[in-house]
Amino acid sequence: MEYKLKIGEKDLIFDTRDMAEQANGEVLVRLGDTMILVTAVMAPQDSDNLDFFPLTVDYEERYYAAGKILGARYIKRESRPADEAILTGRLVDRAIRPRFPENMKRAVQVIITCLSWDTQNDSDILGLLGASFSLSISDIPWQGPLAAIRLAKINDQFIPNPNYEERGRAELDLVITGVEENGQLLINMIEARADEVSEETFLQATKAAEPYLKQIIDFQSKIKDEIGEKKIELATAQPDRELEKEIAKFIGDKLEKIIFSSDKPNFGVESRREKTERYIAIDDLKQAVIYFVEDKYPAGEKTKMAKQFFEKTIKNIVQENILKNNRRPDGRAMDEIRPLNCEVGLLPRTHGSGVFKRGQTRTISILTLGAPGDQQIIEGMEFVGKKRFMHHYNFPPYSVGEIKPLRGPGRRDIGHGMLAEKALLPLIPSFEDFPYTIRVVSETVSSNGSSSMASVSSSSLALMDAGVPIKRPAAGIAVGIVQAENGDYKLLTDIQGPEDHHGGMDFKVAGTRNGITAVQMDVKIAGITIDIMREALEMGRKAREQILDTIEKTLAGPRPELSPYAPRILMLNINPEKIKDVIGPGGRIIKEIIEKCGVTIDVQNDGLVVITSESEESAQKALDWVKNLTREIKVGEIFEGKVVRIMDFGAFVELIPGQDGLAHISELAPFRVKSVDEILKLGQTITVKVISIDEQGRINLSLKQVKQPET
Repeated sequence: MEYKLKIGEKDLIFDTRDMAEQANGEVLVRLGDTMILVTAVMAPQDSDNLDFFPLTVDYEERYYAAGKILGARYIKRESRPADEAILTGRLVDRAIRPRFPENMKRAVQVIITCLSWDTQNDSDILGLLGASFSLSISDIPWQGPLAAIRLAKINDQFIPNPNYEERGRAELDLVITGVEENGQLLINMIEARADEVSEETFLQATKAAEPYLKQIIDFQSKIKDEIGEKKIELATAQPDRELEKEIAKFIGDKLEKIIFSSDKPNFGVESRREKTERYIAIDDLKQAVIYFVEDKYPAGEKTKMAKQFFEKTIKNIVQENILKNNRRPDGRAMDEIRPLNCEVGLLPRTHGSGVFKRGQTRTISILTLGAPGDQQIIEGMEFVGKKRFMHHYNFPPYSVGEIKPLRGPGRRDIGHGMLAEKALLPLIPSFEDFPYTIRVVSETVSSNGSSSMASVSSSSLALMDAGVPIKRPAAGIAVGIVQAENGDYKLLTDIQGPEDHHGGMDFKVAGTRNGITAVQMDVKIAGITIDIMREALEMGRKAREQILDTIEKTLAGPRPELSPYAPRILMLNINPEKIKDVIGPGGRIIKEIIEKCGVTIDVQNDGLVVITSESEESAQKALDWVKNLTREIKVGEIFEGKVVRIMDFGAFVELIPGQDGLAHISELAPFRVKSVDEILKLGQTITVKVISIDEQGRINLSLKQVKQPET
């Protein structure tokens, strides 16, 4: 059965024709000619011995959806998902995860498969809506529905579900999801890219999204009531109040003293040893609680309950102290940032480096400049092209004092790297102004809260240290929330450790002094109102200004010169018709220039020639060579050229590399010449004048019209 919903000028179509009838829930979603299949499957029973909810969300690109045959020469099928596919899967996961019951331990897998792509409509919003729809009508316990919309701000208008061209010229590209809780619309996930927009503009976009979100929620709720299956009831263990009282009495105030270190607030500068000792003390107390319970109840059926209550007690202690006493675990005020420190030029042989420290969170960003030919070639379902600015993020296990096998970048690494890239991209100079390929790698060397936002700051420092003429530096911060059941809440600037783990929100906002460039928000609570968002944005702005003060004290702007180890790039615009003269037959001429000058050369179809070399002298030599090859010779010009061929009727003289002209025998001397050999010798350098250029581009020269140098 088909269900249609008009959003703006476009129809959203949900089709429940039982394509994947063995899944718990499934739906086909269509916008334009982009169509996806979303399935939701739940395991028949709880996963054993898990203390977390095993949810998996995968987005599957299919090249056939775009009518393409892609892949390596010998493997013409999809393999590892592209970064964009991973980011789409994460986007959906972040929105739907908070809506599952807290005691959910059955594995759930949501798979989004793009079956058709029309080059206009992105499938990520369809994935969000399809996941909500399939979960809502299934028997899987899930507190939906959830609404999602993408808005683009163009010329003071907010366009719903814009196409790619509209998104490309938008000053704000916002993905926002919402849920309804007790009749109130709450925002529960945000992903945004912006061109330094104000906080007020961001709030206006959120307000503009609200009617669409409400419309989509009402639409799904009606269908859910019509065709939705009855939700499976999860087995819920009733709390043992007597046991909880016994454990609480055993713990006393020990746990609170360990968490808050009330006799010695560290204000965000806790040492590794102090942090380790605190974790060990918490773990020792937890083990003591388990021994206490197992000693009293030898059968062991109370152990799991004791562990859960211990974790709940930690959460309650952290939240109650913040809500009732304005007391954070490290002693900071609600809006206080941990101590900041910046450094540049740490690494001597890299093109640029920046270090950013915020409390225990520390990142090193390293910048490398390359030739235009070093751009990343992207060949995917939705995009085929090149990328000249890249930001990559690494999170090694030592950054949190752990030992783990080293693997390739995980979904989290890719997500954090792209968030920082999104925050920095509006500040990167154009190719015309700075024709380099730019790669920044952020190494998280120590992490205790929001290393992704720290990487924005360290990357800004690295860019400026390298002499990249960015518009201005950017910085980022994370704002958290602790909310009571009655709705009372406190917002926290620069969340770390227990505040992140036991808090209800991670609101990351990055930007410059001029405005916001990126926002990412996830929640563990139901969601937030616009009023809370306004407050969070303002706290983020103030913190951003403070961080930028520290950055600018370290390095006020981009260095005037590039690193001596960075390649040098020179550019030249030539007539596109002259490209063949630079390339030469079979590429002979360009290969000769590259080999003899030690450069790389990129020739674009519009006639732009980009020459890259480790040495500016070598680059200039190659540039002069190309100039000579493509020079437009004019009548009346005088050249010193070399005789390269002698014929009965005259001599051919090389004026510039690759261009010869003919000096006819009648133009060799002011008298009658019987033989060319009487006047010229092969290899001789002579001065000639261009007297004409015929329609075929052949150049005619005169020797007799020019006074020859004395020998």
